Amino acid sequence: MREVPKNPPSKPSKDILVFPNPNPERDYVIQFQVPEFTCHCPLTGQPDFAHFTIDMIADELCVELKSLKMYFWSYRDEGAFHEKVTNKILDDIVAVTDPRFIRITAKWYVRGGIYTNVVAEHRKPGWTPAPRVDLPALGFESGMLGA
Repeated sequence: MREVPKNPPSKPSKDILVFPNPNPERDYVIQFQVPEFTCHCPLTGQPDFAHFTIDMIADELCVELKSLKMYFWSYRDEGAFHEKVTNKILDDIVAVTDPRFIRITAKWYVRGGIYTNVVAEHRKPGWTPAPRVDLPALGFESGMLGA
């Protein structure tokens, strides 16, 4: 029989924890990749799988990663339509962080021969992004010139 760990294993939770942004004076992108999201179809009960990408420009608060992991895990046994769960996740993160900008892209794996992508975003009122800077594309240098 396996020994019970001193610290109980993590559990799913709807609590998203935050911490102070270490550089609130600067716009910078925080990107989270969640490649193993699961929930199930509310009509059929069949599993649904998605890859979530969250691009966020924090204001005063950032998302704590373990709580985000536990938050995503909390959907595992819930039935949810793709559009609803994507927008709910956006709303929940906005509610606790009040970011300058956030975009969530949910790429749902094939169901009935159809892939579904849901993109939802929030922009803080009054926030304007800095103009985009396009840099020239440079080739890859391997250190073996002429090879």
